[in-house]
Amino acid sequence: MSTINRKAIRNRVHRRIRKKLSGTAARPRLAVSFSNRHVYAQIIDDETGKTLCSASTLDASIADPSKLANKATATKVGTLVAERAKEANITEVVFDRGGFVYCGKVKALADAAREAGLKF
Repeated sequence: MSTINRKAIRNRVHRRIRKKLSGTAARPRLAVSFSNRHVYAQIIDDETGKTLCSASTLDASIADPSKLANKATATKVGTLVAERAKEANITEVVFDRGGFVYCGKVKALADAAREAGLKF
């Protein structure tokens, strides 16, 4: 019987995605990550290894200690990361779902970022 858990499966899927996906200066990578309490999004240039901008539920403008990581907070983070990307003159990104299934929080964050002006 296999003892592989969900986290190991997600990490394996994420490695498979990252083989094909890389952020450049022209189209940096929008990486999404979640914990039980927080939602994180970073825009990364993989050529230089630098994070160009980021947003999370830890930011003072979004922080709500009573909320857990859910669709509403993911939407706020998606909007905030898109606004910060615009300030950094970034309009197009490559979306990295981080091995997570594209529904729920991941879809909410991506849709909010698209509505705020980012192109995937």
